[in-house]
Amino acid sequence: MSANQQKGAESSTKKRSKTFLIVLVLLLVAGAWFGISKYNYASHHEDTDDAQVEANISPVIPKISGYVTEVRAKENQRVAKGDTLLLLDDRDLKIKLEQAEAALATAESNLSSAKASTTAAQANIATSQAGVNAADAQIEAAKVNVWRTTQDYNRYANLIKDRSVTQQQFEQAQAAKETAEKQLEILQQQKIQASRQANAVSSQSNATSTQIGVVSATIKQRQVDVDDAKLNLSYAVVTAPSDGIVSKVNVQAGQFLQAGQATFSIVQDNDIWVVGNFKETQFDDLRIGQKVTVQADAFPGHDFEAVLTSFAPATGSRFALLPPDNASGNFVKVVQRLPVRIEFVNKQDSLVKQLRAGMNVAVDVHLD
Repeated sequence: MSANQQKGAESSTKKRSKTFLIVLVLLLVAGAWFGISKYNYASHHEDTDDAQVEANISPVIPKISGYVTEVRAKENQRVAKGDTLLLLDDRDLKIKLEQAEAALATAESNLSSAKASTTAAQANIATSQAGVNAADAQIEAAKVNVWRTTQDYNRYANLIKDRSVTQQQFEQAQAAKETAEKQLEILQQQKIQASRQANAVSSQSNATSTQIGVVSATIKQRQVDVDDAKLNLSYAVVTAPSDGIVSKVNVQAGQFLQAGQATFSIVQDNDIWVVGNFKETQFDDLRIGQKVTVQADAFPGHDFEAVLTSFAPATGSRFALLPPDNASGNFVKVVQRLPVRIEFVNKQDSLVKQLRAGMNVAVDVHLD
């Protein structure tokens, strides 16, 4: 190899060494910048992609059993609270309502009759008492007559001894005395009968008054039956429990529904939020009120402003159908996740209104 060739090789080797050093330095700087930025980000943020949009879902459940006569709800239809969704056959319910109303009318008639009987009984009491008072007055008058005829009889008895009066006059005085005594006895017996009659009428009046109480209680019971029948009749119209969007409708006309049977649901899209499931190792720096950035897979590149509002009282595994029992069998430690509620700041955002329950989102909590 010539001297020129040897110098060219040495020069090329030096250039490659410089290029390698420059590339190495750039890689080290880039790596350091990437590591520092990641560390700085991790110090001020906690994020997770284990998060979903949530909303209240109200089930549509009939309160009575019956056959469906009409289905007015359609899938994905927006409804307002109180809108009619289903109609059930109400013919039996109308008959029961008529029966209850007829029983109520009968009870009210019985009450009117009992009140009339009570009024008549009270009038009879007054009449009977008046009869007793009249008998008392007649007895007093009879006693006066007995006293007068007795005095006359005693005078004639003394006079008959002296032959001052005739035998006929004496017998008349004696007859008058005995007649007055008999009349007093008759009046006293009549008073006893009048008193007994007054007591009987009073007892009848008390019984009638008690009957009024019984009939009044019966009326209340019949009124409750009418109200219950009206309430059951109103249940034949199944209405929307809240504002929202109708889910898939699995009900057809002619289908028999049991009371309490789940039919379909109303998704309340007017108030949605996000549930983020953070690892328990991320929980230490999370606080209520921290700002949150939400990114939805449905709207890539758009950041939703939100705020952390509450923490679940237990990890998700505790609410599972078969929660783990670490005291049985072999134990393998698994990092648990804690559900966190995150609410949107601007719920009137058009994109927020387009989010649907169950959509996947990624949340980034700002720790500062």
